[in-house]
Amino acid sequence: MAGSSFFALIDDIASILDDVSLMTKVAAKKTAGVLGDDLALNAQQVTGVKADRELPVVWAVAKGSLKNKAILVPAALAISAFAPWAVTPLLMLGGAFLCFEGFEKLAHKFLHGKEDGQPDETPAAGVERSDSERQTYEQDKIKGAIRTDFILSAEIIAITLGTVAGAPLQQQITVLVGIALIMTAGVYGIVAGIVKLDDGGLYLLRTATASGFGQIKKKVGRAILVAAPYMMKSLSVIGTIAMFMVGGGILTHGIAAAHHWIEGAAAALGTTPAVGGLLAVIAPSVLNAIFGVIAGGVVLLLVEAVKRAIALLKK
Repeated sequence: MAGSSFFALIDDIASILDDVSLMTKVAAKKTAGVLGDDLALNAQQVTGVKADRELPVVWAVAKGSLKNKAILVPAALAISAFAPWAVTPLLMLGGAFLCFEGFEKLAHKFLHGKEDGQPDETPAAGVERSDSERQTYEQDKIKGAIRTDFILSAEIIAITLGTVAGAPLQQQITVLVGIALIMTAGVYGIVAGIVKLDDGGLYLLRTATASGFGQIKKKVGRAILVAAPYMMKSLSVIGTIAMFMVGGGILTHGIAAAHHWIEGAAAALGTTPAVGGLLAVIAPSVLNAIFGVIAGGVVLLLVEAVKRAIALLKK
């Protein structure tokens, strides 16, 4: 009897682990799109940081991301259990904030420039920041990245929670924690690799020999060194676009009419000869981004109006 009970227990554990593995795979597939945007957003956060400080900054943001998820996982479970109706509104608030941040960056760059007396974030060539300026700049970068990560992590956790909604509590916790750790390690591991690409190219150049393989290493290293600066500059643009795509996507998924219209538009474009398949794939992202830009502008106007109203009340 004891032996049969033991083997029955082992069989139950194996079954649970199999269920957890399956649900984790499904959740990972569903959150893959957010993972790509998360990667672009966080990689661009280290642009402008000194080369020897890039990995410490990435590590600081990764630790902040783990803290975010340590807050979000139990909060998501509690909200799902006691106030499931609140999940969508909270996500939409986060999406609106992402759109606001993206639009604020655009507005500051194209409307204000340097007229408002704000110092340029990037120092002039040959000019080094002081230690205090560097530390302040790094802390601002880290705080901004962790704040953005909180919203993206919230969406990942919410999507994952939807995948395991009908499972027992223990399995929900296991899958949520597993996805949180996998996504954090994946995003910030890749970010660390991206920001050190130039070092990798330099290493290949320095270790290249006169042999045929050595010449290949030299060419690859030189190509990496040429491409790395352009890649890092492009990340800032990609990161801003990702803000609108993610934020707009969260908002449109919360507004049934907008979500159905985008689905209908994508389906209609999918009937276009030759390029229909491609248009059907990219149309939702483009339309979500456009919606995100509009939403970001509206939120920025509201924020500015509230600021002015408060300033008038204080007079």
